[in-house]
Formats: sequence, structure tokens, C-alpha cells
Amino acid sequence: MEFTSRQLRAFHLVAEYRNFTRAAEALFLTPSGLSVLVRELERQIGFRLFDRTTRQVVLTAQGGELLEITRPALHMLDDGMSRIEQATKRKNRRITVGTTPWIAAHVLPTAIREFRDRHPGLEIHLFDGALSVLAKRVEANKLDFALGIFDRILGMRRVPFFRFSLMLARPDDGRPVRSQANSWKDLEGETLISVTKDYPYEQLSRKQLEKMGITCTRGQTVNGLDTQLGLVEAGLGVAVIPSFGVMATRNRKVRVTKLEPEVALDFYEISNRGRKLPPEATEFAAFLKAFLARKVGEQQ
Repeated sequence: MEFTSRQLRAFHLVAEYRNFTRAAEALFLTPSGLSVLVRELERQIGFRLFDRTTRQVVLTAQGGELLEITRPALHMLDDGMSRIEQATKRKNRRITVGTTPWIAAHVLPTAIREFRDRHPGLEIHLFDGALSVLAKRVEANKLDFALGIFDRILGMRRVPFFRFSLMLARPDDGRPVRSQANSWKDLEGETLISVTKDYPYEQLSRKQLEKMGITCTRGQTVNGLDTQLGLVEAGLGVAVIPSFGVMATRNRKVRVTKLEPEVALDFYEISNRGRKLPPEATEFAAFLKAFLARKVGEQQ
């Protein structure tokens, strides 16, 4: 004897509603389509399930017995399918995050690994690119969210993510440190190794130096923070870097101190206003804030 779960479900719904029309609506079928399922089941098992009149639908004695026999099995099937569906959803969870290349290379990989250790089965895809590229990918829903020094963008949700500050990087000559802070005035006459003007932290640094009337000898201008720190380590000058850059100085002979007065460098999280963030993305963003605070604090 062979019958399908769909036939059983049709039978149970008619028994529950005692009405073919309402049962058909619950199963997203026409009443005639539902009647076909019930007749096929009756033909396969060899007895009538319902006594039907124009006014009512009543279970036969055999129908009532079949209902009691099959109810636990159908409930078990529903529960099992639900558990499998939920497990599949958990297994296939995926979020996409974007940020600028340096953060993507030096910060996100460790954070992703730590977060995934707590959330097995979650995939976190990382995209690195320029701020303009990141914004376009968020707009096209190719990224759940992106992190960076973003201006306001039409159609984007922009929320403060983390506040960094500008710091002074000097070669480490091994002598004891007198102070954990330097004044911007200490840069007077120093050879300053810079990055290109398209870096927001370089723009902030130049504005602050101009505002305070500080004159530096312009050293080399490079295209990345790692190169900037490498030249500082070689003793070719000093550099003004963002506080997240201290994470790149662990294995370098470079000393980083705070600059006073403090100049803040604000990171933002942007996402598409027309789309609700997946809960995993929201949770990862919150985790990443705490991760950054811990890592930057450890290096200062």
C-alpha cells in the first residue's frame, strides 16, 4: 500500500475543518483538487473516510481510527522537517562585509576567525576596496555593511562605528620612554613620511599641522601604511598614523605615542537603508567594535 504525505495532510485538514472548501484553502488547493487527493487515499486503503452530505462532512468509524493512527506520524514528520530546515538555514548562514585594504588585511581576518569559532557554520565573506567601491557594493546589496571613513551618502544608513585618533610613529632607538604622549609641536622640523592625500587620516594630519603653524620637512610620500611604517623603522623620518595602525607595529622597531591635542578619526558603518541587516551581521558588527577596542588598547 502506497500513499503520500500530501494525501494524509489533505485527510487531516478535512477532518479538522469538517469542510472541503476551508481545508482546500489551508492546503492552497481548489476544493476539487482536494477531493481528488482524498478519493485517491480512500481507493488505496480500501474504505471510505468521510460521510459527506451537502451540509456536513463527518468521519466514518474507519476514518476516525486512521486519524488517530496517523496523527503522531504526521506530527513527527512535520517536526523532523522543521528541524532539518532550521539546521540547513544555520549551515548556510552567510554575511558579507567590506572595508579598506589595510583593515581588511590586518584586522578583519583575526576577528572573523574568532567570531566564527563562536558561531560554527556561519560564513563571513570579506571584500576589500576603496571607499567609493565599498559604497557602490553596499548600494547594490552585494555587501551587508561596510566600514570606513565615509561621508554621508544618499540612501545609506551611516552610524558611528569606532573613534580612532592620530598618533606619532617614531623609530624605536631602545631608550626609555619619558612620556606616552607628544605634542603636535614636537613635529616642528621633523622629516615627515606621508601617505597620499586621498587617505582621510593624511588630510586630517595636514589640516592640524597647518592650523597649529607647524612646519615639517617633507619626506617620502607612499601609498600605504605598511610602507610608511617601514620607512619610519628604517630611521628615515617620523609619521602621523591612525591609532589602528599600532596593530602593525608589533614586530617593528617603531614607537607610537599619542598626539596632543587629540585629533579624532571617526569610522562609520554604512548599510543600505532599503534593506534590514541580517541578525548575524548586526551581531558581528557589535563583536567587531569590542574586538577593535581590545586590540587597539593592547598595543597602546
